[in-house]
Amino acid sequence: MINRMRSEPTTYLLARLPIAMSMFGHGLIRLMKLQAFSEGMVKEFNKSPLPELMVIPFSYVLPCVEFLIGTFLLIGLYTRKMAITGVVLMIVLILGSSLVEQWNNVFSQLFYAVYFAFLFRYASYDYYSVDRLIHK
Repeated sequence: MINRMRSEPTTYLLARLPIAMSMFGHGLIRLMKLQAFSEGMVKEFNKSPLPELMVIPFSYVLPCVEFLIGTFLLIGLYTRKMAITGVVLMIVLILGSSLVEQWNNVFSQLFYAVYFAFLFRYASYDYYSVDRLIHK
């Protein structure tokens, strides 16, 4: 029983870090080429019913949100809030991918959404985090 209790915080850390790094990496690389990313997204969505007026601001906000989610999850700060934010972001991305019929992207985004939901559900095991230090 004691070994199992000690392994759960480590297991949670091992689950939190990969998705954190994925989100961090998505945001970071897109921020480094923000203009090109935005132009590519606008081009991709020109065949969707979404007006360019909505796509352009979203294309600039998306990398920032991904970067923030990734950064906060890497250090374990606001983990539950970031998990919820991640699910909401995935819902928006699923809608966008559906509108341009990118079904492979939808599958990946569904996976991310479930992953974030599990992070939220098991956040009580988030021992190795800034949240834990703050809320001792």
